[in-house]
Amino acid sequence: MSQHPLLREIDASYLRTNLPEFRSGDSVRVHTLIKEGDKERVQVFEGVVIGQHRGGSRASFTVRKISYGVGVERIFPLHTSRIERIEIVQRGHVRRARLNYLRLLQGKAARIKGEKREEVVETVNTPAPAAAAAAPSEPATGTPAS
Repeated sequence: MSQHPLLREIDASYLRTNLPEFRSGDSVRVHTLIKEGDKERVQVFEGVVIGQHRGGSRASFTVRKISYGVGVERIFPLHTSRIERIEIVQRGHVRRARLNYLRLLQGKAARIKGEKREEVVETVNTPAPAAAAAAPSEPATGTPAS
């Protein structure tokens, strides 16, 4: 569908650029801002992406999780300022764009196979190896040097 260049420019000004690439079947953790009274806090919603709706600034995605034995789905607008960040917990390997069949499955049957490729989500460098290399060497007998 063609759109007037001015409308396309206005629509592009609302798009967020700091969003990760995810698709249906991925397990995500969505950090949203919740307003309670006069305070705001971040609430995390973790589940499986069961569908996405494209559409520029109107794009949205649906996340499903099981909470206390009850299936809960939530639709998030993709380009809203109420989403603080989206973390990808695990990549899923599915062959469909809409995973509505998950609503009928329970327990182990509702699991989604992960991707075959190895992917490092996050690595944290610990300063312990660097501190051990900088420390003077001690005798290998286990007795402290005096």
